[in-house]
Amino acid sequence: MKCTYSGFALEVGCDEAGRGCLAGPVVAAAVSLSGEKTPKFIRDSKKLDEKSRTLAAEWVKANAISWAVAEASPSEIDQLNILQASLLAMNRAVESLQIQPDYLLIDGNKFYSRKNIPFSCIVKGDDLIACISAASILAKTERDRIMMELHLEFPCYGWMSNKGYPTPEHRLSVLKHGKSPYHRKSFTVNPPTIGPLFS
Repeated sequence: MKCTYSGFALEVGCDEAGRGCLAGPVVAAAVSLSGEKTPKFIRDSKKLDEKSRTLAAEWVKANAISWAVAEASPSEIDQLNILQASLLAMNRAVESLQIQPDYLLIDGNKFYSRKNIPFSCIVKGDDLIACISAASILAKTERDRIMMELHLEFPCYGWMSNKGYPTPEHRLSVLKHGKSPYHRKSFTVNPPTIGPLFS
């Protein structure tokens, strides 16, 4: 995995978590790492289990040159659409850094910079570039933390385990109980194709 990409001194990776969820915010992270080799556990967050992600997030926070997380709320997602809300969250994360980045590396294929910082979009960058991997880890762990807190307020949706993603159990709970204030009103909730509608 590459530790540097652009050749600029302060290169920042950005990624988000939660685009495909029915509930909760979309969370983004921005991370600047040194050019030194990173540990093998700094990789795409989707390829790490929960315990490994937590340990990796602790390493990133302790060793990054600078890092920040930010979010866009469910109401902003409904107002803007999920893509634009994701880009907004990434810009907020970049703007929250304690450094001024020279260059941004974005996971995916779309971005705009509110601060006119040059950038490159890299498809599957979270599995190719170390600073993007680090951002994916921070975004995922922060979003999971948020959803576990919201679970205490609305345990009927099972957010402790599904983290807001559209599992069959989550969709059944929405159909049974309706949407919470943390659900994305613009997202359609279809019933599962198998199993009873309600138990």
